[in-house]
Amino acid sequence: MPLSDRRLLAAPDAQDAPDAAGEPDAPVQKRKRSRSGGAKTLANLEIAADKVQPLKPAAVPPKPVDKLAKLGLKSDIDLLLHLPMRYEDETSITPIGHLIPGDNTQTEGVVFDNEIAYRPRRQLLVKIHDDVGDELTLRFLNFYGSQVKQMAIGVRLRVRGDVRGGFFGMEMVHPAAVRPVDEDMPLPQALTPVYSSTAGVSQAYLRKAIDNALSRVHLPELLPEKIARAHLQPLHVPALLDAVKTLHHPHADSDENALIDGTHPAWTRIKFEELLAQQLSLKRAHEERRTRAAPVMPRLQNVPESLVARFLNTLPFKLTGAQERVCAEISGELMLPHPMQRLLQGDVGSGKTIMAALAAAQAIDAGYQAALMAPTEILAEQHARKLCAWLEPLGVTVAWLAGSLKAKEKRAVLEAAASGAAQLVIGTHAIIQDAVEFSRLGFVIVDEQHRFGVAQRLALRAKAHNAADGVNNFQPHQLMMSATPIPRTLAMTYYADLDVSTIDELPPGRTPILTKLVADNRREEVIARVREAALTGRQVYWVCPLIEESETLQLQTAVETYETLVAALPELRIGLVHGRLPPAEKAAVMDAFTRAEVQLLVATTVIEVGVDVPNASLMVIEHAERFGLAQLHQLRGRVGRGSAASVCVLMYAGPLSQMARARLQTMRETTDGFEIARRDLQIRGPGEFLGARQSGAAMLRFASLENDGWLIEPARTAADEMLAQFPEAVTNHLARWLGAREQYLKA
Repeated sequence: MPLSDRRLLAAPDAQDAPDAAGEPDAPVQKRKRSRSGGAKTLANLEIAADKVQPLKPAAVPPKPVDKLAKLGLKSDIDLLLHLPMRYEDETSITPIGHLIPGDNTQTEGVVFDNEIAYRPRRQLLVKIHDDVGDELTLRFLNFYGSQVKQMAIGVRLRVRGDVRGGFFGMEMVHPAAVRPVDEDMPLPQALTPVYSSTAGVSQAYLRKAIDNALSRVHLPELLPEKIARAHLQPLHVPALLDAVKTLHHPHADSDENALIDGTHPAWTRIKFEELLAQQLSLKRAHEERRTRAAPVMPRLQNVPESLVARFLNTLPFKLTGAQERVCAEISGELMLPHPMQRLLQGDVGSGKTIMAALAAAQAIDAGYQAALMAPTEILAEQHARKLCAWLEPLGVTVAWLAGSLKAKEKRAVLEAAASGAAQLVIGTHAIIQDAVEFSRLGFVIVDEQHRFGVAQRLALRAKAHNAADGVNNFQPHQLMMSATPIPRTLAMTYYADLDVSTIDELPPGRTPILTKLVADNRREEVIARVREAALTGRQVYWVCPLIEESETLQLQTAVETYETLVAALPELRIGLVHGRLPPAEKAAVMDAFTRAEVQLLVATTVIEVGVDVPNASLMVIEHAERFGLAQLHQLRGRVGRGSAASVCVLMYAGPLSQMARARLQTMRETTDGFEIARRDLQIRGPGEFLGARQSGAAMLRFASLENDGWLIEPARTAADEMLAQFPEAVTNHLARWLGAREQYLKA
């Protein structure tokens, strides 16, 4: 029997537990989480009505039931699939003299001292010793009066918790504690599961509720026999119900290490089922889009008078092989009568904007308008500059829309978009405001798509209603661009509903960038290097993470750095740009830097993407340890765009955390955006990496992209077969594993 299922001293029964944040059953210390596949946020799951057996109201007290509902546990199937987030090993006793600080372990001893202390705060201190006299202090910062009596002098306790070195020796803070029925009380023979919980719901209560559900539910196999034989048998996994029972109640002879690290066959079965549900959902969304109508846009590349042909003829360079391949993929899909939903990914400077311009030209050739939305005004304005320079000489009317425009300018743009006079409209979030109407919008481009929420991307797509021409279920073609390459495992899972085009080749002539790590106590050397570069005709970026003083983060700010550099480098022309600068002033500084009138630009991360100044060959990033990998890579991509050798200096303040050290080491070792993205996914995990695409959506709860990527391919294949041959099984499987959450995966 698990330790916490016996006579609990650290917590009362669940129904008596207080709602206060300091309830005794919640340990103060943070426990180490294993890499078990169960350690994920649990959202509400649903299953087909004929397979659900609701919890009986009379079976449990109402208060814990309400709290279970907050965890998404509203039915028996929810409880069965509320799998352990980790396991505790209560199968052995460690002598007090062998305890090591930092370990989470179990020991046993007799109470020889018990007192309530009031300094530095009210707390219960219980001291125990074992048979050889070694001592351990138990510290309870929140406790009940009954616990003082239960842990009286002379009582034998079996305790489990994190060991740490205290002022008076070894101690545990808020350990789980039981009074053994007798000195020879047997230890559990298998690992004890630990579940994610909430205030007022103890582990003992959760285990009891899950056991009750296990006794009531059959959990039938939903996979067709043909699918199971082809894809489950090679994995050598148990039946689904057996897998669930094993994870809730590990057998005495189970491989404990495999259970803890998530490689046990029972975990493999659960992870396969979950990945299969995700693939089914996204692939079904992909197929459903093909039932919608979209404008057919022929590519007139071989028609000399077409916009596409004339645009290609004006380019001063030849497209790379990767660009030609991607251009063909996008162009071919624009010619189809159903909406394109394509993600264009490519490293910094790979030529994504050229691909977007060619696709927009194809839409304009077909008589439709195109719109491009970017997350920042600087990036949107950079796009407008490039596209105007390329397309306006060919007779295309390009409009620029941003919140900073004066009322008269904005009215002119709105009228041009609504009348169709503006064939290409470029802007920020302002482009999705209610006042913006299009005459015939057929093609939508979203740059840095992960920076926008689902609702914002849908709002832009909805602007195409006037182009429907009476066609129901109309949707414009959509191209999403990202300069943060998507790792393969992520593309195969969370982006499985999209077609992905990858520019995996940089244009010729791009110079390699040398990255150096420099401690901030060498600032004077860096300033001297900046002076040397600027006086030889090169331009320099100096990037800071904040724009004004912060009491919580004592970082070098952009304003302070600007003032320091102006004083240190009076012979240089220095500019300052940050997000709070008035738009007109910001644009003026950027224009001056682009024209080489400013030699050194001090900036915040507003210059992260889109800024293209080939003469800039040196970048200094202050407090580089505070930036993420993707942001550092984007910033570094602002240099190396010309023929001169370029250098990126990552200036850091020690001491560095392990994660910060790993990020900076990665930046020094590689300039390959795909390798950086792979390591970034390892460091941050998919939740942060995906950004706004998954806003509001539950991540994979059991499968780990890092450890379980080998399961994605068989799950994809099984999903294709089920969609083609067993549509009813698809519906049942999605109801069991995703329920209402399915809509988030398709957004």
